[in-house]
Amino acid sequence: CINSSCLADDSNSHTFLYFAYGSNLLKERLQLKNPSAMIHCVGSLKDYKLVFGNHKGLASDRWHGGVATVEHSPCDEVWGVVWRMNMSDLESLDSQENVRLGAYSPVEVSVKTQDQELYCRTYIMNSCVYAPPSPQYLKVTLLSLHLFCSWAQVPDKKL
Repeated sequence: CINSSCLADDSNSHTFLYFAYGSNLLKERLQLKNPSAMIHCVGSLKDYKLVFGNHKGLASDRWHGGVATVEHSPCDEVWGVVWRMNMSDLESLDSQENVRLGAYSPVEVSVKTQDQELYCRTYIMNSCVYAPPSPQYLKVTLLSLHLFCSWAQVPDKKL
């Protein structure tokens, strides 16, 4: 569900904005199957928190443990990267997030940046059963956070 408010700007209706968190902060990982992904900016998702879990309690075949999702949580926030992506990568991104299998649903969210509010696509896990991340997922996510914080200058207390 990409509508006009998710489009990156009125002059380029061939792109959309995607708010990423967790392992998708890592450029090299995201660009493997979504080569058009370019960092647009850093932003925060207000009234949400980052959690780890599995869709219906079933561990990911890829990660063998819990994976990241966001859930509504008043007064919390999740920091992430807003990527600008070509519409041609939308199907690949949905596939990566297992939308067809019902694991995640694409949603439009309002992301606060330093000087504006952007409407972005993101993904929220369906039927999440909390579970700790696997060592390999945690390693990728921590590497992503380290690289993200080094150039985004996000306050430590916000992670």
